[in-house]
Amino acid sequence: MAESDNIVVETAEKIFTDLADPQTINNDKKGSWQAPLWQALSEAGLPLSWVPDDLGGSGASLADGFALLNAAGRFAVAVPLAETMLAGWLLAQAKIASPEGEMTVLPASPKDRITLDADGALSGRARGVPFAKAAKHFAVLAHGKDGISVALVEASKGRIESGLNVGYDHSDTVTLDMVQPVTVKPAKGLDQTTLMLMGGVARSLQIAGALEAMLDISVRYSNERVAFEKKISKFQAVQHNLARLAGESAAALAAATSAADAIANAKSFDDEVYLEAASAKIRCAEAAEKGGAIAHQVHGAIGFTSEHILHRFSLRALAWRDDFGSESHWAVELGKLVANRGADELWPLVASR
Repeated sequence: MAESDNIVVETAEKIFTDLADPQTINNDKKGSWQAPLWQALSEAGLPLSWVPDDLGGSGASLADGFALLNAAGRFAVAVPLAETMLAGWLLAQAKIASPEGEMTVLPASPKDRITLDADGALSGRARGVPFAKAAKHFAVLAHGKDGISVALVEASKGRIESGLNVGYDHSDTVTLDMVQPVTVKPAKGLDQTTLMLMGGVARSLQIAGALEAMLDISVRYSNERVAFEKKISKFQAVQHNLARLAGESAAALAAATSAADAIANAKSFDDEVYLEAASAKIRCAEAAEKGGAIAHQVHGAIGFTSEHILHRFSLRALAWRDDFGSESHWAVELGKLVANRGADELWPLVASR
């Protein structure tokens, strides 16, 4: 890891440690922690990490941003950091400057479409949009007669139906009805699949980070909890479960960081990147389900209580599985890619990484 990567992650982790301690957040029923955290992140330039300097951002590399998202996952950060980073990245692809404040991206599902008509107005419905209710602007990928365009839209111009994911974070439905954007520009070499892959890798890194935290919490608890006059970490069944959890965490981290590395070093979103990104989302989604179950089993009933911090990580990891394409969606699409290339191309594709 380069020195710049360390600086970005260390800065983020210090902010998270000071202002996003999971137990402090758990005890704060009014959400008063959110504004100070977002202000600190914004002052450090982290939400616009992927936006070049000349477009109002920090100009960090893709690798820096991906490392930041993994760190955010380790704290189960429930603010639109990843969403604003993705929105800034999307706007930058069309050379659109990013505004200040929270943002999110439309659409957030492979099956939804936003259209751009001849008059430059946007229409469409996007479901499961993370933190749409909290966003001040939307970065929109739109389909028009001349191809793909990227638009910046004031959030107040859309109709937002509030919703919650299993982690109790906003996952809203946004409807645009002949909405005029702040600005719209064509985006060459960009399509909705590219946006979904980028978002999928972001979520994979967050899931991997959450699993790392769940492993740490579970190991610590097993060394504190005493049953039958000895620590439960001494029981073979608990040791076996912790080893399985460590395996799921390691697999998720390996898949997510490999996909991030592929994107950071690729010149385009080709089949090799597609393989890495889709595989990462599939494997991390699987690990979120298995790892979360193991962590709660180690804790017993205490892990399900609202007072305990474990559910902050497990529920968010489960919620992140469905953003930007579910596990089953990417499994089908990856199967199509392999089938279309033919049997003789499977091994060269797998071995390309």
